[in-house]
Formats: sequence, structure tokens, C-alpha cells
Amino acid sequence: MPTNISKNLLNLSHYYKDRRNPDILDCIANLSSDEVFTPPELADKVLDLLPEEVWSNPNLKWLDPACKTGVFLRQIAVRLMVGLKDTIPDEAERREHIFKKMLYGMPITRLTALMSRRSVYYAKNAMSDKSVVKFNDNEGNIIFVPMEHHFKMGKCTFCGLSQNEKVLGSRDGMGELENHAYQFIHLREETLKTMKFDVIVGNPPYQLGDGGGVGSSAMPIYHLFIQQAKRLHARYIAFIVPSRWFAGGKGLDSFRDEMLNDKHIKKIVDYPNANDCFPGVEIKGGVNYFIWDRDYSGDCEITNVYGEDFSSLAKRKLNEWDILIRWNDGTSILRKVQKMGEETLDKKVSSRRPFGFGSNYSKYDQINNPDKVKLYMMNKKTGYILRTLVQQSTNLIDVDKVLLAKAGSVNGVYPNNIIGTVFVADKPSVCTETFLVVGPFRSNADAEYFVDYMKTKFVRFMIMLRTPTQNMSKACFSFVPDLPMDHKWTDEELYKRYDLSEEEISFIEKMIKEME
Repeated sequence: MPTNISKNLLNLSHYYKDRRNPDILDCIANLSSDEVFTPPELADKVLDLLPEEVWSNPNLKWLDPACKTGVFLRQIAVRLMVGLKDTIPDEAERREHIFKKMLYGMPITRLTALMSRRSVYYAKNAMSDKSVVKFNDNEGNIIFVPMEHHFKMGKCTFCGLSQNEKVLGSRDGMGELENHAYQFIHLREETLKTMKFDVIVGNPPYQLGDGGGVGSSAMPIYHLFIQQAKRLHARYIAFIVPSRWFAGGKGLDSFRDEMLNDKHIKKIVDYPNANDCFPGVEIKGGVNYFIWDRDYSGDCEITNVYGEDFSSLAKRKLNEWDILIRWNDGTSILRKVQKMGEETLDKKVSSRRPFGFGSNYSKYDQINNPDKVKLYMMNKKTGYILRTLVQQSTNLIDVDKVLLAKAGSVNGVYPNNIIGTVFVADKPSVCTETFLVVGPFRSNADAEYFVDYMKTKFVRFMIMLRTPTQNMSKACFSFVPDLPMDHKWTDEELYKRYDLSEEEISFIEKMIKEME
């Protein structure tokens, strides 16, 4: 049975949603796609992961290490005002205790410092009479401290930013150049030793580089906030972050290994389509929020949420594979396939830029002769180049092979094609990095059978299991069986081969589109 506190908190979680006037924090546009504002309703979902007793404990210190609007601190304050009612009956005394001795924030810019104070204290100036409690200084416990990168050998020793990276700009709206040296992850070891927080929650900046945007050259940074929070030995850590760490992401291999083997991660709630979590925001690979519990050790409860169509929940080991399989309903299928012990397709798929030509390669013409080979490029363009210009993978020029578009269609919207263009290439031919090469095959007929194989829902589902974004690599094919291409494979035949149940087949059919 719910306690009085939990009943009150349940009512509060819908407080802002149900009011006649909209919550101002639902109406603020994001600064950028890498620094995404958290809707109040989402902040409440993250806070719901925490055990109920935290709301009635007056001795806990809370930290948001990446304040933008102050939404987490505000929602925490609302809950604590209810949860501590019996412990501190006087409302004014309770409010004074919560805001001065329990809640702390580190804004990411000067502008977000003002926004956070306005949301949490009701005043940009914490000393003003309009502040919910009156502090002895302007900032209260939401303090922005300008930091600098510490470059050594061309890279920041704290966040890894390259000294040549162009990420400076007037981003804080105050006429100040924002250098993205976020305070929390630029704290020195001696400073960390003096800090003591029990609960750390937030939605940290996601990446740097590529103008701070969401491009493939952007450098992830959210994992540094998670690692820093662990160094503080908090009791609970809860963050919202991109889900790219599950199976991909630039420079995230060691972090992924660390997370997969961390038995303190108690729950993960994953949104393959980020729009279900952050309406109107594109975040490739989706997002998730999780809770890390210092005193917990065991399997992780993983919830998949996909719009209003379906969700699933399962408790399982994070490190069963070298990546985190996001789909609970896909794990039994993968186990059945791997039980067969077959070779996998990744050994036949080329690496990025198979022939050494970038996507913008332009030294081609439309005149063919015996000294030239066909060149396949993006947007279905073709041309011809001299054979002598090919210096890489020359053994693949004259063989039967298949080209597969490197940019797939994984975008969090299902059912999905998963892969892009796939076709048998002419001989002799090469391609730019727009494509991956699969081969060689014994004959053109085998290559044609392979194209049909790639178009089956079964194969595309197996690719989906380890493909977090639209970028394909040879690793994305390491769950796909490398079967003999001596006939045209069908889904029905593949389902029977791996003894899939009706429920498992239904899940594949629900996730994967028919492909012409």
C-alpha cells in the first residue's frame, strides 16, 4: 500500500502537467541539440527511480552538476517539501533547510545560472526579497564558476578537447564567449576530495566539436559527468544521456566496458526514439535515463519505451555481450542464433573507405575505356577513374561483390528498413566511402542471393541489434550468420532454422519493414 508521502508525491508528479497555465519550463527552446533542456515531466520520471525514503531524509545533499533551467532542483524541492513535513513541521523552517542545506547546482553557463536561480529560488538574485529563501550572496547554492581547459600535448587533460577544436562562441546570451570548460568535469582532484553529495542527478551536455552539434565528428562528453559523479562516492546517481554508449559512439569503448561491468546500475529506461522523451529534438541513437545505486549489486532492470505502441521490461545482465542489447525481446532471438555457432558476416564486410576514396572524391569522368574502372558515389552517381588510381583493396576490383550504403535508416522510428541501398556492383568497379563492400562471392548469382538475404527481415533485425545510429560499420554485422549463398533465403526458412517462437517472429515483424 502506498504511504501518505508516496500518495502526495504521486499527486505532485502531475502538478505542473495538470495546471491550467502551462509550466514555463515546458516552453523554453533548447540552446542546441547537445545541451537539451529537460521537460519537468521527464525530470519527475528520473526522480521516480530513486527510493522513496530519500524524500523524508533531511540529511541528504543533492547536486545537479549541469544545471540549465534548474528543473531537477525545483522538482526535488517540491518533493522534499512534502516528504519532510513530519520531520520539520514548520513550513518556513523546512523551506530554509531544504534550499540552504540540501540543494546545490553547478550551472553550465552564466545564462543558465540565472535561469536556474529564477526557477528554483523564484529570483535571479538569491539575496533579493523575492527569493524563496534569502541567502547572504547573489548566487545562493547555484554557483557558476568560470573554468578553463588545461591543454597538454594539444588536448585538455580533463575533457579531451583538442586545442584546435573550434567550439568557442557567444553561446551564453550574455556577450561572453563560452569555452565549454564545464565546471563539474574540470574540478581538480584536491577539490573533489572536499565535496560530499549523497544524490547526483541531471542531464549533462552531450558532446563537443562539430560546432557543438550532433554530427559524426562531435566528441561525446556526457560519460565524463557520469565518471566524475562516481568519483564523489555518492549514494545515488541518476542521469539522462544518449544511448549511443550501448553499442557505438566515438571514443566510448572503454566507457561502455566500464558500464557493462558495473553491477551498481540498478535500472535503465531506454527510449530508442528520442522524440518520445524530448519532443522535437533529434538525438541519434535515442536516449536513456538510469539509476546507479552504491549499495546495490546485481542484474539491471531494463525498460524499453517506444511511444504508446509498446514497452517491455526485463531484468538481465548488462555484460552478456560486448555491447548492451537494448531490446529485451531481442535477446532470446540472439541467444538462439548464436547457439548454432556459425561464422558471422562481419568477416566479409569491408572497413570504412574500402578503396581509399572519400565521399567527396571528384577526380572522375564519364568516359570509359579498358584502363578505367567504374566508380560508385553518393546520390546514385557513377563515373570512371583510371585503375592505377586505386591503391587500396585492389583484390576487390574485378570480383563479384555487393555494395551496401554506409548510411542506414536507423532513426528510432519503427518499423524500419535498417539498411539503405544494397546492390550487386558491376565488374570492374570501386566505390567511395559512401558504401561498404561485401565479398568476394563465387559468382554473380551468389551475390544476387546475398542481396536477397540482406533484404530479409531476419537479417535486418540482427543488424539492428547492434546498430545504434544510421552509421553502418563492419561491427554492425557481427550478429548476422554468414550462410552459404546457394539459394534464395526467405524469412520463413530462417525463422524455422533458428527455431523462433511465434512471439519472437511477431517482434521481428513489428520492428522491421518489408523491403522491396
